[in-house]
Amino acid sequence: MKYARIVKLFADRLLLPYEDALGFFYSSSTYKLISEGVADMHCLSDEYLADELLLEWQKKP
Repeated sequence: MKYARIVKLFADRLLLPYEDALGFFYSSSTYKLISEGVADMHCLSDEYLADELLLEWQKKP
């Protein structure tokens, strides 16, 4: 499944436990855009979407 691959890449890049990465993913705006089909985000590469999560992570307070 695409979500699992994205979360795995994200977790590996930040050396986060998978469960923490998964929690962040499901609360992210990236997930919301993918799940709602906005701008065909689901068609983008797993790597690109993991990078988007990383950008969100870096902006979080």
